[in-house]
Amino acid sequence: MELPGLDQRCAERSCRRLDFLPLKCDACEEVFCKYHIRYDDHKCGSAYKKNVQVPVCPLCNTPIPVQKGEIPDVVVGAHMDKDCKYNPAQQKQRIFTNKCLKPGCKRKEMMKVVCEQCGGNFCIKHRHPLDHDCKGSSRPTSKA
Repeated sequence: MELPGLDQRCAERSCRRLDFLPLKCDACEEVFCKYHIRYDDHKCGSAYKKNVQVPVCPLCNTPIPVQKGEIPDVVVGAHMDKDCKYNPAQQKQRIFTNKCLKPGCKRKEMMKVVCEQCGGNFCIKHRHPLDHDCKGSSRPTSKA
C-alpha cells in the first residue's frame, strides 16, 4: 500500500534517502532524513541564524551580544578592533606574591602569613616564631 505525498527524499546530495517521516530544517527550510537533520550533518549555511550562543571575546573575556542574522565571527572581530579593553599587563597577574622572609626560603604564598611577634611575612612552613628564629619579642616562646 502506497501513501502518496507522505514520502520525500533527503535534500543531502550524498544521501537522497526516501523517507516517510521527513524532517524540515528550521534554519534553511529544506527536508532531511534523521541522519542529516542536524546543522553540522548537512552543512547548513543558515545555521548562524538559529545559533543562540553568546560569543566571548578571546582577549578581554567579555560576552559580545550578537543580533539575529549576524555572523558571530564578524561581530567579535569588530569588537576586537574597536571596543576591546584588553590590557596585556593584566594578563599576567600573579597570585603567589607574598615571599617568605626566612633566609634561604624561596616559597611564596597567596595570602600574607604575618608573625605576631616580629611582624614579618613568612610561608606556611616558617610561620611559627621557632621556625624562623624570631627576634621580635623578648618573651620566651613555647615549643608546644
